[in-house]
Amino acid sequence: MFDSFEKYSGMWNPLTLEEFLEIHEGMLKSAEGDEEAAEIFEELLQAAFTYADIRAKWSLMSREEKMEIDETRTMKHDALIVKFNKLARYQKMQGRDISWRERLGYTEDEPANRRRIGDFACWLAFTAGICAR
Repeated sequence: MFDSFEKYSGMWNPLTLEEFLEIHEGMLKSAEGDEEAAEIFEELLQAAFTYADIRAKWSLMSREEKMEIDETRTMKHDALIVKFNKLARYQKMQGRDISWRERLGYTEDEPANRRRIGDFACWLAFTAGICAR
């Protein structure tokens, strides 16, 4: 009836905790000591939390509710991807390592990377939530 982590783990191309931790560490290292990157990263986090909230509630929504919010969910997902790209572009211009972004994947290279980016947003929200205690 309710989703489990095992269900997610069995899905096609899940973003594992280990992958999340490695990518997240790369993001943090690349932004270290850079105030502008920190501001962009904060924007990214806001977008991630907004998207993750909608995605977390998705499984509890009726078909009608999903149809009503689907366009908004898509727009929030698009905005999230824009923030990831903005941070990577900025860091690249600064000569910083953006292998974290390449590892996460670009939707232009593989449309399924959109799911990985959404998964990453959920991991970010999870991490922020448990660290806020």
